[in-house]
Amino acid sequence: MPEVVLATQGLTRHFGGLAAVSGVSLEAHMGQLHAVIGPNGAGKSTLINMLSGDLPPTSGRVAINGCDVTGLAAHQISRMGVGRSYQKTNVFLAFTAFENCRLAAQSRRKTSMQFFRPAVNLTEVNRSAEEALAAAGLDGRAGSVASALSHGEQRQLEIAMTLATRPKLLLLDEPLAGMGAEESASMVALLKKLVETHAILLVEHDMDAVFELADRLTVMVDGQVLASGAPAAIRANAEVQEAYLGESHE
Repeated sequence: MPEVVLATQGLTRHFGGLAAVSGVSLEAHMGQLHAVIGPNGAGKSTLINMLSGDLPPTSGRVAINGCDVTGLAAHQISRMGVGRSYQKTNVFLAFTAFENCRLAAQSRRKTSMQFFRPAVNLTEVNRSAEEALAAAGLDGRAGSVASALSHGEQRQLEIAMTLATRPKLLLLDEPLAGMGAEESASMVALLKKLVETHAILLVEHDMDAVFELADRLTVMVDGQVLASGAPAAIRANAEVQEAYLGESHE
C-alpha cells in the first residue's frame, strides 16, 4: 500500500449555524492523485483551506505524514512538506519567474531572516529554484517577468513555487481554471509527471481532466461526502450522476 501522506478524520467546519464541511474523512497517498469534486458551495475550498492551515477546523483531525497538525498555522503545515496553490493565481507579478521560485525556496532556510546576504550567493536556494522551474516546464522562462507570462504559465509558476519548497503533498485548488484546451493539456501532462513523486489532492471542475488524472475520487455535496472510490465506480454511481456529473459522464 502506498505511503499515506495526508489523512483526515471527521473534519468539520461551522460558520455560525452553517456546516460548510461536515465529517469528512479521506486520505492522500504518495504517488497517487486524489481528486475532490462537487458543485459550487459543496465545501471543497473550505476543506482545502483546513488542510493547508488557512482555516482551523471546528472539529475533526488532520494528519500529515502521521503527525497530528490539526489547528496548526499555514506556515507550520507548509514546513511539514505541504505545498498549496490557490483558485486565484498567487505570484509576484513584478518579479521574474526565477525570482518567484527563489523566494519560495528561501522560505525553507533556517536563516531566512538574514536580509543582508545577496540571494544570488545562496547556491542551494538558487539550485532549488532552477530545479522547480524545470520540473514545472518553465526553465525557458526563468528570466521572464511574471506579469508577461500567459495565464497558463502563471499557473505553472505557482506550482513551481510550491515545488521549490520541496513538498511531499501538493494541495491544488482548481489549477485548470480559466485555461483553454492547449493550456489545460499542458497542465494535465504536468500533473501526471508530478504525481510520480508526490501525493496530490486536487480540487477541480474540469471533469475530463479529473477522470484522466485521478486514482481516487471523493464527491462532496452540501459539505458532506456523497461518495468516494475509484473513478470507474464514481462514474457509475447513480447518486453522483444525479447530484453532479449529469448524463455526459454516465
